Amino acid sequence: MSSVKRFIAGVTCPRCAAMDRVRAWEQNGIRYRECVSCDFFEQLPIEEDALTEMTTRVNQVREDQKQQDVQPVRILDPGKSSH
Repeated sequence: MSSVKRFIAGVTCPRCAAMDRVRAWEQNGIRYRECVSCDFFEQLPIEEDALTEMTTRVNQVREDQKQQDVQPVRILDPGKSSH
């Protein structure tokens, strides 16, 4: 029995760094990942206690992003005059 292989949006291949080229599936209690751009292939046992999230561009924070200052944004309504 074969599981459906699905592309994971935002995942970067650990080997070739191609984005959106990794697909994943589960079969017989094992999680598989492979890149369609290179020969990267990985299999991991599925552990109910420690489910880990795949690294994506959304949940990955670069070191230079940590140091940015946060500033409030003021949204102006173009329909209202400022008189």
